[in-house]
Amino acid sequence: MTDFLKQWGEAAYTTAGFFWMALWAFALGYLISSMIQIFVTEKRMQKTMGGNETKGVLLGTFFGFISSSCSFAALASTKSLFKKGASFVASIAFLLASTNLVIELGIIISIFLGWQFVVGEYVGGVLLILLSWILIRLINPKKLIENARKNLGEKEDDTDTDSKSWKQKMKSEESWAKVAKQYGMEWKMVWKDVTVGFTIAGIVAAFVPDAWFQTLFIGSGDGNTDFSFLEILEHIIVGPVAAFITFIGSMGNIPLAALLFGKGVSFAGVMAFIFSDLVVFPILRINAKYYGWKMSLFILFLLFTSLVGASLLLHYGFEAFQLLPDPSQVTVQDTSYFKLNYTFFLNLAFLAGSGYLLYLGFFKHKNMMHMKEMAPKSKTLERTLKYAALGCYVWLTAGLLIKFFN
Repeated sequence: MTDFLKQWGEAAYTTAGFFWMALWAFALGYLISSMIQIFVTEKRMQKTMGGNETKGVLLGTFFGFISSSCSFAALASTKSLFKKGASFVASIAFLLASTNLVIELGIIISIFLGWQFVVGEYVGGVLLILLSWILIRLINPKKLIENARKNLGEKEDDTDTDSKSWKQKMKSEESWAKVAKQYGMEWKMVWKDVTVGFTIAGIVAAFVPDAWFQTLFIGSGDGNTDFSFLEILEHIIVGPVAAFITFIGSMGNIPLAALLFGKGVSFAGVMAFIFSDLVVFPILRINAKYYGWKMSLFILFLLFTSLVGASLLLHYGFEAFQLLPDPSQVTVQDTSYFKLNYTFFLNLAFLAGSGYLLYLGFFKHKNMMHMKEMAPKSKTLERTLKYAALGCYVWLTAGLLIKFFN
């Protein structure tokens, strides 16, 4: 019993440390994302992504890069763009870029995993788009695309009547109030996923023995970095399966990805795990609601196949240039998280900034409406995640009390 209580305290402390390490990065990333979403309208995207295929893919990638990293927001934006005339391949490019090439994800990865994984995330995101494009060209699913458009119904009229330039918007307090409301929405969209994901990472760090990882990921552990092709392929396949089961968004999965790498999982396996936020069951179900089950399963096949290819190319490309990261560089356990360093001061600064944004958007301009379309989440799933997150807070509070007062 004493050992269990000690591990409980360590698990809670590790999770709290993860939150503290990433807090300023979340705030910075969501602030940038919110500003872009308010100052760059979707109307511009829709008008430029439906013509030439190559141009559409490039623009879809760019617009995805400057969009939100929340998978559910990305799904809704992708559906809207596709419905209003963007080509299927440009829409897929937007979807992949908005979940893999965004700034905030790179910041979080740099904190927990290091620069090689940041490079891997962005290069891998481009590879995912290129491989998906090639597969779409080879398979040429015209009938599926036609049926998907029919399933969405007729094009809607564009209701975006705001003709102000981004420079004019930057000078308007009302625009910044919209940024504040969007910033609040960004946190509202991810708080449950992040809470559950970080808590799971802390529990895994404290309770799960290395032998379990060595069984799940063949050849991992014992300092082994020389994997055979079949071992790497197994890691790449098992990574998405683990993500499919946990269905936590990419931002919440990063500490767990760091743990996997620290336990000896290959670079390719960890990258596959990070890339897997679009091949989990809630995403599959939402795509089915939008486009029909046949198209949803095709998108799953498309993204999973591209994920495998991109992870393999990254691993052997990094190996060829002797850039594969060393698992010993990742230290997510036994760390003094709450030191008086740059993280402390950045967290204070962004907490103060977040407080001002909340005042501006939800008190000073509380009657101003601002709505962004979201993918239709399952009420049952959302309720389950909400109660799970609340349960996590109880677990963490009790664990911290045990650690410091037992």
